[in-house]
Amino acid sequence: MARYFDVHPVNPQARTIGKVVDLLRGDGLIAYPTDSCFALGAQLGNRDGLDRIRSIRHLDDSHHFTLVCADFAQLGQFVHLDNNVFRAVKAATPGQYTFILPATKEVPRRMLHPKKRTVGVRIPEHTTALALVHALGEPLVSSTLLLPGQEAPMTQGWEIKDTLDHVLDAVVDSGECGETPTTVVDFSDGTAVITRVGAGDPERFASLAA
Repeated sequence: MARYFDVHPVNPQARTIGKVVDLLRGDGLIAYPTDSCFALGAQLGNRDGLDRIRSIRHLDDSHHFTLVCADFAQLGQFVHLDNNVFRAVKAATPGQYTFILPATKEVPRRMLHPKKRTVGVRIPEHTTALALVHALGEPLVSSTLLLPGQEAPMTQGWEIKDTLDHVLDAVVDSGECGETPTTVVDFSDGTAVITRVGAGDPERFASLAA
């Protein structure tokens, strides 16, 4: 049975955030809010967590997991950025974008796209999500909470607990959450390829398109 954590949307309680982080460090799997929508999250290196996310969402090996980072310095540890891409990504963060980029050796192999050796990264503009990754001290391995057969992600904490109570360790609810997934920008070859149009405006990357 998943634990339910009610977090203040403006001033997340440090004690509550600490309890969630303890669950993550114990190889727990959580659902948590972001500026786009709810996401599934696990600690980096949690092999079972990755398998559980794949099982919940019916994902194959080509799915790009996302590293949700606390800040740009942390993001830069896990992906390679040339100068043009660096400027474009930095200008759009924090925000409702996920960037696909070549991964560094810091990223576990199981997380990488099997052929491209890439990974997704983002910095959300959401107080609770940022409180979690700051307290954890490393990125959260995440995937949009979009269940098989559903057209829209889940956006209500109570509904997520009712639906996924048997497969999650915790649901974090702060009452405020986006309702549209991120816009995904693939920069793996140095140019901008929009692979999903979502909450973020894709036009800001038009000058870097192939």
